[in-house]
Amino acid sequence: MPDEITLRPVTADDLDLFDREFNGPEGSGPYQWFGFGSSAGLRRQFAETGLLGADGGVLSVAEAGRTVGRVEWFAGTWGRPATSTCWTLAIGLAPAARGRGTGTRAQRLLAEYLFSHTRAERLQAWTDCANLAEQRALEKAGFVREGVLRSAQWRGGRWHDQVIFSMLRSEWPGGAQG
Repeated sequence: MPDEITLRPVTADDLDLFDREFNGPEGSGPYQWFGFGSSAGLRRQFAETGLLGADGGVLSVAEAGRTVGRVEWFAGTWGRPATSTCWTLAIGLAPAARGRGTGTRAQRLLAEYLFSHTRAERLQAWTDCANLAEQRALEKAGFVREGVLRSAQWRGGRWHDQVIFSMLRSEWPGGAQG
């Protein structure tokens, strides 16, 4: 079991870590490497909003006080945005933080945060069909596997199927109290 995992707002130092850890195939891993990109937009958004806004956000994942990755959420819709919006979750962990339960705990904490501080009814996440570790992490965090999205993600020169997971407010342990 990992040391105490917490989520906190991103700092400027975290942006440097994100650049080092996630701007190459070694750090991003085989399921999150989409090619090189500029961090200028992320840094500009950090300067303007701290990466927290009404349309989504990014929080740092810390283990024993040391940043080991990030979680993020952004709006997704299954119909008209005014009535059918939900949060889509994503995670990126430094290679040294993987495989020890950190991702499970971070995604559970993000679900708690979003259900406690937004009106979300549905949270969703997806991962590559071959990414069995992330599928297990999502299930352990309380997400339910819904099905396969065929040829949904372009990466590495070809289309990849994705497995979609969700968690409803009523399935969240704190949801029955509200």
